[in-house]
Amino acid sequence: MKRWFSVLRLKRPRRSKQPTLTCPDFAPAGESMSDLQSNNPNTEAFERGEVSVHSIVSQRANIILNHDFSEGLQFWHANCCHAYVSSGVSDHSTGDAPHSGETYSVVTNRTECWQGLEQDITGRVSIGMKYDVSAFVRVHGNLDGLYEAQATLRLENSDSSVSYLFIGRKTVKKDGWEKLKGSFTLTSLPRRVVFYLEGPPPGMDMLIDSVIVFPTSPEESGETRSIPAGDGHIVQNPFFEEGLNNWSGRGCEILLHETMRNGKILPLHGRYFASASNRTQTWNGIQQDITGKVIRKIAYEIIAVVRIYGNVSVAEVMASLWVQTSNGREQYISIGKIQASNKDWVNLQGKFLLNGPTSKAVIYLEGPSLGTDILVNSLIVKRAQRLPPPPLMLENIPFGVNIIENSNLNQGLSKWSPLGSCTLSIATGSPRLLPPSAKDSIGHHESLSGLYILAKNRSETWMGPSQTITDKLVLHVTYQVGAWVRVGSRATSPQIINLALGVDDQWVNGGHVQVTGDRWHEIMGSFRIEKRPSKVIVYLQGPSLGVDLMVAGLHIFPVDRKARFDDLNRKIDKVRKRDIILKFSGIDDVNRPSTIVKIRQTQNSFPFGSCISRSNIENEEFVDFFVKNFNWAVFGNELKWYHTEPVQGRYNYGDADEMLNFCKKHGVKTRGHCIFWEVEDAVQQWVKSLDRNDLMSAVRNRLNSLLSRYKSSFSHYDVNNEMLHGSFFKDRLGENIRAYMFEEARRLCPLAALFVNDYNVEDGCDAKASPESYIHHILDLQERGAPIDGIGLQGHISNPVGPIVCAALDKLAVLGLPIWFTELDVAAVNEHVRADDLEVMLREAYAHPAVEGIVLWGFWELFMSRDNSHLVGAEGEINEAGRRYLALKQEWLSRTDGSTDDFGEFKFRGYHGTYNLEVTTPTKKSFQSFVVDKGESPLILHINL
Repeated sequence: MKRWFSVLRLKRPRRSKQPTLTCPDFAPAGESMSDLQSNNPNTEAFERGEVSVHSIVSQRANIILNHDFSEGLQFWHANCCHAYVSSGVSDHSTGDAPHSGETYSVVTNRTECWQGLEQDITGRVSIGMKYDVSAFVRVHGNLDGLYEAQATLRLENSDSSVSYLFIGRKTVKKDGWEKLKGSFTLTSLPRRVVFYLEGPPPGMDMLIDSVIVFPTSPEESGETRSIPAGDGHIVQNPFFEEGLNNWSGRGCEILLHETMRNGKILPLHGRYFASASNRTQTWNGIQQDITGKVIRKIAYEIIAVVRIYGNVSVAEVMASLWVQTSNGREQYISIGKIQASNKDWVNLQGKFLLNGPTSKAVIYLEGPSLGTDILVNSLIVKRAQRLPPPPLMLENIPFGVNIIENSNLNQGLSKWSPLGSCTLSIATGSPRLLPPSAKDSIGHHESLSGLYILAKNRSETWMGPSQTITDKLVLHVTYQVGAWVRVGSRATSPQIINLALGVDDQWVNGGHVQVTGDRWHEIMGSFRIEKRPSKVIVYLQGPSLGVDLMVAGLHIFPVDRKARFDDLNRKIDKVRKRDIILKFSGIDDVNRPSTIVKIRQTQNSFPFGSCISRSNIENEEFVDFFVKNFNWAVFGNELKWYHTEPVQGRYNYGDADEMLNFCKKHGVKTRGHCIFWEVEDAVQQWVKSLDRNDLMSAVRNRLNSLLSRYKSSFSHYDVNNEMLHGSFFKDRLGENIRAYMFEEARRLCPLAALFVNDYNVEDGCDAKASPESYIHHILDLQERGAPIDGIGLQGHISNPVGPIVCAALDKLAVLGLPIWFTELDVAAVNEHVRADDLEVMLREAYAHPAVEGIVLWGFWELFMSRDNSHLVGAEGEINEAGRRYLALKQEWLSRTDGSTDDFGEFKFRGYHGTYNLEVTTPTKKSFQSFVVDKGESPLILHINL
């Protein structure tokens, strides 16, 4: 069943299930939809043929019947819930007054977010016509916060399939009506069209007033659009049934085949396939011009059946899009890639979205080395389908219960097995206390036995003790890992130990630690399984062959990550709030008790930022969400050396200039990411080819060119990115080059804060990037003279666990430098799990006194480096992770009401930031604003009325 519909600028609704499968008919009992429609004069005239759709347009007629509920619920239907109409000044159950007129509807007893109020508009809509939609909405219930109301169309087709068409959404709350707006256009006419309003969470009542749907012609709206084909496919001749019509070679020859290699290569489906042959460049391939068929801000997916032919057995095939804007700017967009073979056809899939208008668009396949043919059996591009999030059923989870059997080894080696040919035995002398991070999560626990497993005769690094845990794992649950590990005396250098899981044919990382042979070390980590496995083995591995491995007190348990939140809230109250005393003057003694104070925080001063790209600022919906919800920005690629100087001496600062101007216009501060990047794969080829002297000159030129141009336009600079994981400049220019980069950056840009920046420091998954190694790295730089002002934690984290993250922050905090999460993202297929991950990270960071800012590495689907990490879908729909972020931002704003005391004072404790103050006395009302800065002592503000 298709869950998308090809309509310009429209978005798909979130859908947990199809309400039509379990709900009653849409019309009230005893009335058909034709009966209902006949009561409306416009509809009646339309049915008699006396008025056309276009004449209705000219009259600006509302096609929604009983739009203001003055006739009760006539023409309306409550979808699997209850509704009634409230009349008069206010409703006693909700305390809300109608937005306009004397009536409004109340939708209650809602048990699903899609339940709401609907009206059948079949017969009142026309193909190709644009309809503007507006409605006043608000919510009522026991929950505080911001919620979303959404307008949607349900399209019931003649083949019994159902499509859902997003119209518009609006963030709503309890203390005011909001105007929801949107528009839609139909490219084909289904059997039935139902308009409805939905969205707030179960248990919240939805209030609706004044629903308007006006048809407007393209001339009236001032817009001209090309409507995509009804089936959504925009590539012509996708199966080569018309030969090579519409296809061409991109720098190579294309041929049509029914078979190749004497019948050994046949099409997977259909009669034909095409080949891109005589390829002399990796970008050569088969292409099709799709100019005018792709519409900006619409997400598309590509499905191609491909393989290769030539002298290699495996090669990467990529789908790419080349676009050109009206001003000549070119952009190459990577859509998807796959490892293709010369033996079988494989499916290449991917998605893309264009933020801005284009004058030219060409889709093509590329990738394999020259001489290798790309074979294509089909290539389809259509509007992307957004599947509903998979259900998440997590009940009765045994949090804190160890799933490792015989962990204390009181039963010898029962349940334990050697992985490989090593030998296992029991010895004594290990710690008797649980590893600290596990202890913090479990709370009450028993002491360890002091016994440990000794793995000897290890002839491969992967050999060690193992245990099968297949039946003990629950999908989507985060498991924390904790154990004591040590290596034998034969180790002459530091060794890395890894706790790993063999999940069917995949390796899952459960934690890493670097150890020396003289003491026990804690190994910590976490993992999560998203798909049901047939077999899972946990094992410890890593030291060099011949080195003995010792393991004690292994604990793997589902961790209740929300159990920490109360404690974190207490920390947040201490770190992010301050006592405020407002002292009012100008109030006489008589009026003090009746002076009403209303305080609303408008801005939290804590920095929340996001990564953006130049194309993002062409998307109005992206910009709207960004400027409302972030006050810092970092550029994804536009400031990196390979972008600003792709060819030596040829500079490209245009993109960065545009983005910087955009940020300045909206009052957004920026981080400069990054001056250099120490990882060799991120260094452009011309830099790699330089000898030592020329490379040193290029480094100086880069510093002077970038920092002389922007000076302190950027508040921060990541000076040399990822020095824990790369050594390109150090290997070629010596140890002191890194400190030199910092020193020169400070000389050229004295006002900007200079940061180190690296990944995997906070989650225990990477022995190279432990907090200890990061501290050693920073101290070494400082000893060499590097002026370091801040510590950057990228925060590309999976399965975060609070005690592990907090432990890393505590260790880094001893340096006394500000800590920023500079590139934070979390990834989970299920958006509810992703929301939990994000909440863990945001609360841990916000609660820690050393953390002074959080920057997300993007939030918009298809514009993030990790799949399944977005907060907002490609076409603007906010998912559960996005709603969780917005809820936390709202939670961290103070608001209070009350009266002044007998001394004319009002006291409260609030978050740092900007506030609006409304004071009402019996004789007047006054408004002021004030700012709460950090401070240990109470802030005393004198307010003159």
